[in-house]
Amino acid sequence: MSPFAIDHVIAGCRDLAHAVNVIESATGVRAAAGGTHHGKGTRNALLSLGHLRYLEIIAPDPEQPRLEWFRGIAELEEPRLIGWAAAGGDITGVAQRLRDAHLAFTGPLTGTRTRPDGVTLEWRTIMLDDDAGGMLPFFIEWGAGSIHPSVTAPAGCELVRFDAADTDAAPWTRTAAALGIDLPLAPPAAHGAPARLRGTIRGPSGTLQL
Repeated sequence: MSPFAIDHVIAGCRDLAHAVNVIESATGVRAAAGGTHHGKGTRNALLSLGHLRYLEIIAPDPEQPRLEWFRGIAELEEPRLIGWAAAGGDITGVAQRLRDAHLAFTGPLTGTRTRPDGVTLEWRTIMLDDDAGGMLPFFIEWGAGSIHPSVTAPAGCELVRFDAADTDAAPWTRTAAALGIDLPLAPPAAHGAPARLRGTIRGPSGTLQL
């Protein structure tokens, strides 16, 4: 059994409103505004995917001067998966697991986000120095006083498939195996296609392929 579980998957797009509309049209559930990441240049909207799991839709925040986080989202006309977060209990234990596997990382780092209702969420994360372009996760532990976003985000959807498509996955799959991360590998849609995460979200009105 994997020591890590999917906490959330991240869909990036250059236009948050457009991404929210696309996802609502496919699933029948409209993501709710999550808030801004101050100093990172991004804002998000959230959709619950069931117990302790959610979709984060992230886009540039026009109220901030620079995009410092997930810079590639400024080029994405349509929402697509760009990363994911794994939960594995106490973040210091995650750090030790990475050290034991001789994997370089940064953190734990403290993060915050203020919801539209004024509530501030807190978390700690660890970032792999080499996450294989987002194929491998970052690791998150939510603050003791923070309500998990899956509880307050609009419900009704579930993640029914999550995998990676890559023609040369050996380097990152070795890391995944060393950590016990379960990320199924599937062939890409076309020969020579770039590596990418893929997911299927099912809602009351239909399914969405990301």
